[in-house]
Amino acid sequence: MPNLIILDVMMPEMDGIEACKELRSSPETKNALIVFLTARTEDYSQIAGLDAGADDYISKPLKPRVLISRIHALLRRRVHPEGPTGVVDVGGGIKINKESYSVSVGEEELSLPKKEFELISLLASKPGKVFSREDILHKIWGEDVVVGDRTIDVHIRKLRQKLGDDKIKTLKGIGYKFEF
Repeated sequence: MPNLIILDVMMPEMDGIEACKELRSSPETKNALIVFLTARTEDYSQIAGLDAGADDYISKPLKPRVLISRIHALLRRRVHPEGPTGVVDVGGGIKINKESYSVSVGEEELSLPKKEFELISLLASKPGKVFSREDILHKIWGEDVVVGDRTIDVHIRKLRQKLGDDKIKTLKGIGYKFEF
């Protein structure tokens, strides 16, 4: 999940526009979702906030459920910002390059076998979503291939060794999910 930053423009110590520009110029936060939450409703204020790099500009007063819905909408649109080179930043320092079939963790590039690559791509495509064993078998191996029950377990174990034990969670009797 991308970082989310909500700027309350009523901050006395820093102007929201300047804070947004600073966040966009920093390598750590340049891809974060930035939302202005402000009492200012003038067109020029909204334009300035969006031009500075904000992803949304929300005027107060607002209902909490509306705020949550708008944040969810933003997150749905930007779960995995894909760069021009086909690299998908899935979070937690992990990047998947769909063009070269490679995965990098931090600065280290991993070379994964095809099925491991497809498995991590599937799990990371929807962080937090639990994929059942049947879903994984169907999407990775297809209908025509017969594989043993432990095939997925072996691939998950190998991915955990390469990515770290904390990235792929097992839900006993249900399936697997990717977290960062």
